[in-house]
Amino acid sequence: MIPKIEFNKKSLKEGVLLNLYKKMLKPRLIEEKMLILLRQGKISKWFSGIGQEAIAVGVTLALKNDEYVLPMHRNLGVFTTREIPLYRLFSQWQGKMNGFTKGRDRSFHFGTQEYHIVGMISHLGPQLGVADGIALANKLKNNHKVCAVFSGEGATSEGDFHEALNVASVWSLPVLFCIENNGYGLSTPVSEQYKCKHIADKGIGYGIESHIIEGNNILEVYTKVNELAKSIRNTPRPILLEFKTFRMRGHEEASGTKYVPQDVMDFWAAKDPLENYQEFLKKEGILSEEIEVSLKEEMVHEINKHLKIAFDEEQIVPNLKTELNDVYQDYVYKEVLPSKEQKKIRFLDAISEGLYQTMEKYDDLIIMGQDVAEYGGVFKITDGFIEKFGKERIRNTPICESAIISTAYGLAVNGMKAVVEMQFADFVSSGFNPIVNLLAKSYYRWNQNADVVIRMPCGGGVGAGPFHSQTNEAWFTKVPGLKVIYPAFPQDAKGLLIAAVNDPNPILFFEHKGLYRSVYDDVSENYYTTEIGKAALLREGSQITVISYGAAIHWVLKALEGYTISLDLIDLRTIQPLDKETIYQSVKKTGKVLIVQEDSLFGGISSDISALINENCFEFLDAPIKRVASLETPIPFNKQLEKQYLGKERLKEALLDLVNY
Repeated sequence: MIPKIEFNKKSLKEGVLLNLYKKMLKPRLIEEKMLILLRQGKISKWFSGIGQEAIAVGVTLALKNDEYVLPMHRNLGVFTTREIPLYRLFSQWQGKMNGFTKGRDRSFHFGTQEYHIVGMISHLGPQLGVADGIALANKLKNNHKVCAVFSGEGATSEGDFHEALNVASVWSLPVLFCIENNGYGLSTPVSEQYKCKHIADKGIGYGIESHIIEGNNILEVYTKVNELAKSIRNTPRPILLEFKTFRMRGHEEASGTKYVPQDVMDFWAAKDPLENYQEFLKKEGILSEEIEVSLKEEMVHEINKHLKIAFDEEQIVPNLKTELNDVYQDYVYKEVLPSKEQKKIRFLDAISEGLYQTMEKYDDLIIMGQDVAEYGGVFKITDGFIEKFGKERIRNTPICESAIISTAYGLAVNGMKAVVEMQFADFVSSGFNPIVNLLAKSYYRWNQNADVVIRMPCGGGVGAGPFHSQTNEAWFTKVPGLKVIYPAFPQDAKGLLIAAVNDPNPILFFEHKGLYRSVYDDVSENYYTTEIGKAALLREGSQITVISYGAAIHWVLKALEGYTISLDLIDLRTIQPLDKETIYQSVKKTGKVLIVQEDSLFGGISSDISALINENCFEFLDAPIKRVASLETPIPFNKQLEKQYLGKERLKEALLDLVNY
């Protein structure tokens, strides 16, 4: 026997009770229409939330309109409850301009600051970390706001789920983790996803309060979430909510539901959230047949009207300039000149000084990373920062790169800035997903900037072995939307780091560990900027152009000792965007090119620079382009093996061969 849903209206007024019904009815009617359009071939794909409307609607209504909600595929009720005009939703699903992504992303993969909604990416798990960042910003602003993030039972198997819950718990963040447990991750049953009886049990391991809620009971969802949201606003903390529910359609329509036993389908069909609540309201005398028919007619008319607007809207005409210009947020660089007052300091000190002065300028800037607070970071870049700025702004993080980078993105969404220190650049592999799929694509997808700088201590020559020595900039120069900076000198490092924090786009800032304490420079004492995307011409000559960056610049300078070669030495400083103009001007003058990088040869930035020169300056070349790089092996620990690995040992010969060609 199927248990009936027991509704308890408590002290809710009739207007609220009826509004809950209206808010569930609209997404149901939209979905029914979408399924018809799908069969007619008028839309390409649909992720159905039929049977789960009570959760999206109940949670959204329990929050204030200026509190962020982070929904998933099947949470149409979030969007309709926030009263987004339907024609905009329909345009979004058809890839038209009145949608939210200019046709660049589909269905529910979008966000909108106007309605305080942050849309998902298909990787699911990082969404939870973004909620951490939004909640952290709320807590730091002391604005007594909560945010809610949705996920399914399948995503609770992802590492990002565990990382996000742990961060939220350690930092007491005001966030509701709303897990819709519908029994299947696509076709995989929960028995093959986890061993514990309830997802709510997972909260125990993180010291998080958790609750199990009947997800098909709109009154239970709304009243419980409303109660918890009020509590969290006064006493910030994370709460894990497991909503027991079921999706009556497939993962998406093409998947079907044949893998679900019929008795399970029958059980949940009898627990339909809309039909059961509708019956309850009629018994209570709140909803009549006349009101029901009237509401449906009104909503169907609204749906058809807005569908016509969307269908009549013209298709997007591709514009190459628009597409390319929207990869980065437009940013007008403001130059702040360096002072004549200088002091001779190390590379490490210049970065520390730049960070410190930037923290003084921006009250909303947060530094996050492993051991960055009391310990001052493993390289002591943030040593002493905590005494000046406090633990709220200089935040030690758990060892969870993915969640922390997602958190940094959430801070940006909620109007703050973040600098994240990777303890070693090698460790960024654990946070690769949010960098390339959240930060890089954010502005292009929905005009949301990702005001995040990720500091990357990198490089070899210090005997640190395969996991602490990589110079992995090429992992990111391939990804549109990221900027990559790699300075070689202290004066540049300070100015570029300050400029990076000013820039609203996501930036990977590489700092070679071997330069930290070995390279000194006269560095301006003031807060100043160095323009991103502009190379530096360190030497001028006529015989050859040498292009390099980072520690490899110092290889070149060392190799030139004792030789009188007339050359242009270009320090790229920024690898993405690349200063092509400076490169081309030099190549056209000298006719010979040597490109030097520390990274292994294949697939590195030197390959692209070589290709660009061939395509744009071929007729000016007097010799084949030469590249010097490290061996195509992982970087070894042994001193002699590392010496053999690094391209530094092959540089002088390559340089002389090219000069004499």
